[in-house]
Amino acid sequence: MAVYGYHRTSTTEQHLDRGVRAILEFCAARGWELADLYTDQQTGRHFDRPEYRFMRRRLLPGDVLILSELDRLGRNKEDTLKELRYFQERGVRVMILEIPTTLLDDSALDDQMANLILQTVNQMLIEMYAVFAQAEMEKREKRQREGIEAMKARGDWARYGRPRKLDLATFGEAYEKVKAGQMRPTACMRQLGLTKPTFYRYKQQWEREHQGFNSTDA
Repeated sequence: MAVYGYHRTSTTEQHLDRGVRAILEFCAARGWELADLYTDQQTGRHFDRPEYRFMRRRLLPGDVLILSELDRLGRNKEDTLKELRYFQERGVRVMILEIPTTLLDDSALDDQMANLILQTVNQMLIEMYAVFAQAEMEKREKRQREGIEAMKARGDWARYGRPRKLDLATFGEAYEKVKAGQMRPTACMRQLGLTKPTFYRYKQQWEREHQGFNSTDA
């Protein structure tokens, strides 16, 4: 059994520390050694995140994936539940620290009915948390849209955003190595001298301009 951690924040959130620390403390308390801990600083609306995709390909049946909170996995309800079903079907156990029932070992239950009840409770709680995560995402996006409209009304929109640090073609050459699995995203950021938010802004524009020419992993 290999134990992995995953944590995500949005591009507007500054620190990954809190969730990462929670995962490390949980593993230390159980005497577990993490095989790896993956982090992304990108929107939770979709799952096209470099570190997540790399981790997803690496997990094997019998492995354990630890999340601090469900919305760190994703904020889109249907897609989040789909990802959890993928791990379940693959034989990967997902433990979510904010949902204590997912931390219980149902394989230790001798009573079949008790096992079924625990699984049902987990599914209900996970779906409820997924609904909350999506609702929060939709509220945040509504506030962002309202903020942009207010900036446009004040005439401040032209000053929105940051100047580009390097040309898109240079970024694309390095990013294609990430997509091919030849380079980790963190190594690409170091090579190009980019912060995570800037890296993901480049990534989104590159993929928009090359949509239809390159396929992405499931």
